[in-house]
Amino acid sequence: MLRWILGAREAPSSAERSPVLLIGEEQPKNRFTELQVLKGHFDIVRFLVQIDDFRCASAGDDALVLIWSVETGERLQELRGHTQQITAITTFSSTNGVAAHASLITASSDRSLSLWDPDTGNRVQTISDLQSSVKCLLVLERQCVWISGGEELCVWSKDFQLQSQRQTHSDNGITALIELPKNCIAAAMDKDIMIYRLTVSTDSSVSVAEIRCLSNHQDQIRSLITVNDGLFASGSHAGELVVWDAVEWNMVARERILWEEPQAGTEIRLGAAQPSEVSIQHLSTNGKLIVAAVGGGLYVYNVLTRSVLAYRKQAHDSNVLHTSLLSDSDVMSCSEDGSVRMWEIQEQPLMAEATSAGLFGGMWSFGRSNKSSVHVSKKTPPDSAPVRTLELTGDLIGHSGAVQMFISFNESALVTCSTDHLLILWKDGQRESQRRSLALLHKLEEKGGL
Repeated sequence: MLRWILGAREAPSSAERSPVLLIGEEQPKNRFTELQVLKGHFDIVRFLVQIDDFRCASAGDDALVLIWSVETGERLQELRGHTQQITAITTFSSTNGVAAHASLITASSDRSLSLWDPDTGNRVQTISDLQSSVKCLLVLERQCVWISGGEELCVWSKDFQLQSQRQTHSDNGITALIELPKNCIAAAMDKDIMIYRLTVSTDSSVSVAEIRCLSNHQDQIRSLITVNDGLFASGSHAGELVVWDAVEWNMVARERILWEEPQAGTEIRLGAAQPSEVSIQHLSTNGKLIVAAVGGGLYVYNVLTRSVLAYRKQAHDSNVLHTSLLSDSDVMSCSEDGSVRMWEIQEQPLMAEATSAGLFGGMWSFGRSNKSSVHVSKKTPPDSAPVRTLELTGDLIGHSGAVQMFISFNESALVTCSTDHLLILWKDGQRESQRRSLALLHKLEEKGGL
């Protein structure tokens, strides 16, 4: 049974939660019914990365990077070296001629970058005394380089040699980086997306040049993701979801997510502050669908039909911080309210929250893009809107603080991290029970019975 077993927090009463979202302890579609608490951090854990099929790394405000076995929950390595909080972490694969080897790159508020060997726990390389803290990291496997973003955009070789450096013209610096086709990258800076092109010279040196600035957002960009080989997407604090052509860098489609319909006669000012409940905190995709974390709600967009597939205005009691598409019909989300929830996109029409004319209204086309090539959602009556329902199928309750993110190891395991300093390893309870029974049976057979 899933209960509020950690911390001093009590489970929300029915008066605090929407009755639509209440789900009992019997959750037949929720396979993650067994949990194991992983202790080792002593401050907020913000990041999780998958190293391989059996290991993950966690990092956060305590300056530690911990390596964990997903099979046993054992802490394998403790990477010490940074003196302040970790601000970014990613994996870096290298080949020694025989097999690929995964390394970790970390950035910290102490203005340093480090390369780690997760097998030994050794710090292989380090770069100190940077001019500013790094906020994001991007590895370009084909070019054998990696990029750090912050107040500066820096290109590094695999042996940590600086190849190119550009100063950004933004108060907040670069907050997100993604790879694009044709040796290009996209960087989110405040309201803009800057397109850079990398050029490799005959002497193997790398240079970077600004190609274009996409200034179509009206508020700060909060998330930037690659959708597929031809598309990428961005989401802003004002609820703007924009889909872009990854080669031509034109705006392909645009959604303005408004949970409430504006009052009649009310002037909508583009420069006005937007309510926090429409802020897009996170985007995830499987190449066909995009899930946006919008305030405390979820919003599923179909990039193939350029239409809204499903939405749930109140998916959690607080802001949703991370989402993932487990399949074309299964969605997972975690929130500041300490919960991790599983959802199923079902075929029947959404009855609980009928689509109003203003729900997805208030959408405009901006910038230099050709209006005929940009899809902007139009107001549609509820009976013709292709909106399905997002039904709650599982509620994983264990953390006593905001769940920052999670990573899924397919059907075998799920790992979550939180402000409560803990990680939780969730597993299929039925499968684990069967494995233990088989192990016990084998042991009895080896000993000739009881």
